[in-house]
Amino acid sequence: MSENETKTIALPSITTVRDLAKKVNSTPIQVIKVLMANGVMANINQQIDFDTAAVVLAELGYEASLEVPEVEEEQVGEVPLWRRLIDKEDPQNLVTRPPVITILGHVDHGKTTLLDAIRHTNVAAGESGGITQHIGAYQITHKKKIITFLDTPGHAAFTAMRARGAQGADIVVLVVAANDGVMPQTREAIAHARAARVPIIVAMNKIDLDDANPDFVKQQLADAGLVSDEWDGDTIIVPVSAKKNTGIDDLLEAILLVADNTKILANPKGIVTGTVIEAEVDKSRGVVATLLVQNGTLRTGDAIAVGLASGNIRAMFDFKGNQIKEAGPATPAQILGLNGVPKAGDPFQVCDSEREARVIINKRKVKLEESKATKPMTTLEDLFDRVKAGEMGELKLILKADVQGSLEPIVNSLNDIKQSEIRVNILHAETGAITENDVMLAAASQAIVLGFNVVAETPAKRLAETEKISIRTYEIIYRLLEDVEKALKGMLEPEKKEVVVGKADVLQTFRISKVGAIAGCRVTEGEIRRNANVRVMRGETVLFTGELASLKHEKDNEKEVKTGFECGLRVKGFNDFEVGDKVVCFTVEEIAR
Repeated sequence: MSENETKTIALPSITTVRDLAKKVNSTPIQVIKVLMANGVMANINQQIDFDTAAVVLAELGYEASLEVPEVEEEQVGEVPLWRRLIDKEDPQNLVTRPPVITILGHVDHGKTTLLDAIRHTNVAAGESGGITQHIGAYQITHKKKIITFLDTPGHAAFTAMRARGAQGADIVVLVVAANDGVMPQTREAIAHARAARVPIIVAMNKIDLDDANPDFVKQQLADAGLVSDEWDGDTIIVPVSAKKNTGIDDLLEAILLVADNTKILANPKGIVTGTVIEAEVDKSRGVVATLLVQNGTLRTGDAIAVGLASGNIRAMFDFKGNQIKEAGPATPAQILGLNGVPKAGDPFQVCDSEREARVIINKRKVKLEESKATKPMTTLEDLFDRVKAGEMGELKLILKADVQGSLEPIVNSLNDIKQSEIRVNILHAETGAITENDVMLAAASQAIVLGFNVVAETPAKRLAETEKISIRTYEIIYRLLEDVEKALKGMLEPEKKEVVVGKADVLQTFRISKVGAIAGCRVTEGEIRRNANVRVMRGETVLFTGELASLKHEKDNEKEVKTGFECGLRVKGFNDFEVGDKVVCFTVEEIAR
C-alpha cells in the first residue's frame, strides 16, 4: 500500500473488538488501546457500532465502508400469487399488465399525503374527470403507462391480505421522512415487504424541511439492508416532498423502471381471479366490494365466488364512480350483487353459473371449519419432524427483545447456527413488546415468535391463539439459542406454557428490617396465588421473575386474594418495588409433544 493509497475495509453495522482486530491483521490489545484513547472502554468481546469502528480504522490508517448485507430474496417468503397464476397460462397469451403499488412506512411520515399528491398531480396533468368516491384503489397514467395504487397505506392491511393467501401488491413504496429517519414501524414495513418477496422503492419524504438529513437516512436504510443505488446497492431512493409536490414524477419513473425489470404479466383472456381490497354493507346498495383483478377480465353479469360470499355482478364501477362493463388485469373495480361481505385479502374467481359459485363457497366453509380444528401450529417442538417430512426448508423467526444491546448478540448468534437441512431466517428483529403486527407477520409467513425479556401484549396473545402461532419468551439468552439449536436437531424438550391467573397494581411500598420490601397492592384481574410465580413489570419492562415469599390480606396470611381486594406481598429476591409497578401472577404448564 503506497503512502497516498488508503485501504478500504468493509464492516458490518455491528462488530466485535476481536473481529475488528482480525480485519486489520492487528491484535485486540492494539484496538482496545485506540478505543481507550478515544474514551471508549471495551473488552475483547465488546460489540461496537460502525461509527466507532470507523474511528479505530482511521487511526490505524484504514478507511471504513459499510458492508452490504446479502439478502437471499429467492429464499425469503412465498411465491407471489400472480406468478403462480401465470404459471398456469399459455406463455403466448401473456401480456404486460400495470403494476400494483402499495405504500408502507412509519406513522406521520406522509404515506397518505404522498398518495394524495400522486392522485392530484395526475388529475392536474390532464386526466379527464375527477375522483368522486373512495374505493380503496385508483389508477393514474404516467407517460402513457397505467399504474394502480392501493389506497390502503399500512403494513397491517398489506399483511392481512398475505395471511389469506393473496399478494396485495407488486411493488412496495416505503415512505421514510428525511428529518426523522428509520423508525420501528419502518423496520416492520421492510420485514413485511421482504417476507412477501416484493421489490422496495424508498420515497424519502419531507426533503424540503430545514432539518432534513438525507445522507443520515440513507445510512440508516443501508443498516436495514436497503442500500441506495448511488452507493452501489440495488434500492432506488427518491427524494420527494408530498406537500410541495416535488419529486413525484421521479418516483413514478422509478416505479415504471422497477415494473419493467420485474416483468409483471397476465392473460386478459385467461382464468379470472383476483383479490378483495375492501368490502362493506351500503344501506341503499347492499354489499359493495372493491376487487383487484389479477388475471383475466371481469365482466358485468359474471357469476363470482368471493371468499365465503357469492353472487352475480349486477353492476360494476371504476375508481371514479363511472359504471363500467369490464375490468382487465390490475384494474380495481367496485361491484354489487354479493350475498355476503368478504374480507380484505379474500380471493375471488369467476364461475360458469351462480349455482357453481355457491357449491365452491359451501366447500370453502366446510374446509375452513376442518382447518380450524386441524390446523397445525408451527412450533419449535415439531420442527424436526416437519423438516424430515419435507414440509419445511427454513426456520422463520420473528425476534423481539427488551433493548438493542440484547437484540444484536441474539441475532448474530442465531445467524451463526449452522445446519445442513434447514437454515434460520430472521424475518424481523426489533425491540419492544410482542404486538399484533408481529403475530400477523408470523401468520402470513408461518414463522415462530421469540421474545427475550419482553411480554406479549394481550391482543397479540388472542390473535396468536386464533391463528395458532407459537410465542416463546425467554429471560436467559443461552436458553433461547439452546432451544433453537435443539429444535434443529430434534432434541427439544416439551414446551412450558405460562398461564396468567391474576394481575395486581402496586399502590404503596413498605420496607421492614430483616424482612425486605413489601408491596401494598390491589388485585385488578383474576387472583394472586400464594403458590404461583410472579413477574414484576414497570411499563412494558420485566424487572424480575420469581416466587412469592408471602401474601397477606390485612393481617392474615392468605392462599389467594381475588379481584377488587387489597393485599400485601413480598417477592423472594426482589426489593425494588415502586408505586405504579404491576405484579403478574402465573402458573407454568408443560405441553407434551
